Amino acid sequence: MTHYNQELARLKESLLAMASHAESAVTRAMRALIERDEAIARQVQEDDNVLDQFEIQIDDTAIHLLTKAPLATDLRLITVAMKISQNLERVGDEAVTISRRVIDLNSEPQLKPYVDLPRMATMSLEMLRDAITAFIDREPDRARAVVPRDADVDDLNRQLHRELSSYMVERPTNISRCLHLMVISKALERIADHATNIAEEVVYLYEAKDIRHSDQKPP
Repeated sequence: MTHYNQELARLKESLLAMASHAESAVTRAMRALIERDEAIARQVQEDDNVLDQFEIQIDDTAIHLLTKAPLATDLRLITVAMKISQNLERVGDEAVTISRRVIDLNSEPQLKPYVDLPRMATMSLEMLRDAITAFIDREPDRARAVVPRDADVDDLNRQLHRELSSYMVERPTNISRCLHLMVISKALERIADHATNIAEEVVYLYEAKDIRHSDQKPP
């Protein structure tokens, strides 16, 4: 294996490690919510710089590789890697958002049992996992299958917002807790968006087709 190919392989390995950290951040943020554990929430915030450093490192490696006049297929891989790392860094930001709201929520009694939020988290993380697996295993069909699942997460987010809005109307003392839960729900919906973005990049990488904003994906 040439030095150039070794660098490409390391780029993929870094992305895989970054994806694992991003997934872990969301999982721990949700655990902090369900268990009302402020220590876990604060740890998620402190660990966010790990993802920031991954993004910087991946960008540096990618820019270095771009100077080596890569083939068209390698050029797509390098540019897609940068876009994937950007989306993973934003997944980490959403985990931090959830953690901050968990700390605020812990100052008051729990509003209601959490059912929809853990379900949304599971759906979003499964999408993320499948998108990354599609990237690593060169499976554009698996990536395509991720895209329509975003609508299910959007539906749950809207449903939860309607429910929480009615809680606020019924009892004004619920307002602050409802708003925190709405922000968490939106963060999970955005994580699904980032998983979708990654899946679309994977299709572009392996099929040289840009399916963003196209009729090849559902509205």
